[in-house]
Amino acid sequence: MPLPMRFAATGDSFITRPLPATPSLAAIRALLHASDARFTNFETLTPGANPTPNAVSGGTWAAAPEQVIPDLQALGFNLFALATNHAMDFLHAGLLATDAAMQKYNAVCAGAGANLADANRPRYLDTPTGRVALISVCSTLHETAIAGQQRPDMAGRPGANPLRFTTTYRLPKPELDALAALAGATGINAAREQHVKEGIYEKLPPGVLLFGQHRFQEGPAGVDTTPHPGDVARITATIAEARRQADRVILSLHAHEQLGTDKSIAAAFVENFCRTAIDAGAHAVIGHGPHVLRGIEIYRGRPIFYSLGNFIFQNETIQALPQDYYDKFKLGLDANVSDAMDARYDRGQRGFPANPWAWKAVIARWVDDGDRVSAIELHPVALGFGATRPQRGLPELTDDPTILPHLADLSARYGTRLIPHGTIARVRLD
Repeated sequence: MPLPMRFAATGDSFITRPLPATPSLAAIRALLHASDARFTNFETLTPGANPTPNAVSGGTWAAAPEQVIPDLQALGFNLFALATNHAMDFLHAGLLATDAAMQKYNAVCAGAGANLADANRPRYLDTPTGRVALISVCSTLHETAIAGQQRPDMAGRPGANPLRFTTTYRLPKPELDALAALAGATGINAAREQHVKEGIYEKLPPGVLLFGQHRFQEGPAGVDTTPHPGDVARITATIAEARRQADRVILSLHAHEQLGTDKSIAAAFVENFCRTAIDAGAHAVIGHGPHVLRGIEIYRGRPIFYSLGNFIFQNETIQALPQDYYDKFKLGLDANVSDAMDARYDRGQRGFPANPWAWKAVIARWVDDGDRVSAIELHPVALGFGATRPQRGLPELTDDPTILPHLADLSARYGTRLIPHGTIARVRLD
């Protein structure tokens, strides 16, 4: 029988500067080091000096000096996810430079690589209590960031390990007929129809209407999201492989997709896929991406953390940005990063600086007995909401009375109960 194993996990580490030596981080270091396997999502790149920016980004062109890798290791982390929407911010060279920096520091990282097989494969961590496999996937990424499958006659493409999905909107027949008439009158689908004639695209399935880039079908008004079956098959096969090579398997999922306008609730395909991953043999799913907390589900005795929120959030103190970013805000060559951030966030009056839940999160700690979890603790952290730009973004353990009740409300959606225990909470497992 495998030995019990202790885990700790955080959400997004959007780190752009070396970590200072502070009492707050020392307390977190002590907390993390009490576990065997310690995970964070590495939501940046270390592309080196003078990198070439992509024409598109994950929202901000994320870059950091490679010193942040040993800094995070010193803080306690020994498992890193690389499959994020920022994986291709600095093209293939930036991604491969990041992977090389991770290897330089002997960091166990997964989710991106020179081709799809490399990005999809498990990476392994040996601990005194057993071997852990990490698989990292991302649903929120531009199609050019998807790692390409290699062939005998053609090399693969560097990129991230994808979990694609399909969104289909439902409308009652009268509204669907009206939409079809509008599509015909405007010619919005004309280019695609021509591509179908030329064999570039396949015909749509019966009953599906395309309006621009959006799929519609007849039914009660609403939306359906479903994961890509080929991606699901590939990832679950990798989980099955990892189960034979490791004592525990951890799946990391970077997913911004939400239900309607509520960032704190994951899209249906995310929930579907996470349960499928547990069915396939994953011992835990660690979600991140929306930059806010999402609920916790205990499925078949194993945890799904739909989002642990931000752990480090320094997206405003990137050293340089391409002109593409400034163009969005009608800023010229004389503008600087501070000007761009002031314009994006209206000097802190909108977006992340104005959202308190972008600056409140938890560190999850749990014990896995081999078949199911026997204990889960949730430690609230605060990242400095309301502080100045250079001061916010680093975590500290907190007794903020709003964090755990909020997470309890989100987790109730999955039938999960949180039990207060001093300044932390424990998940009820019965």
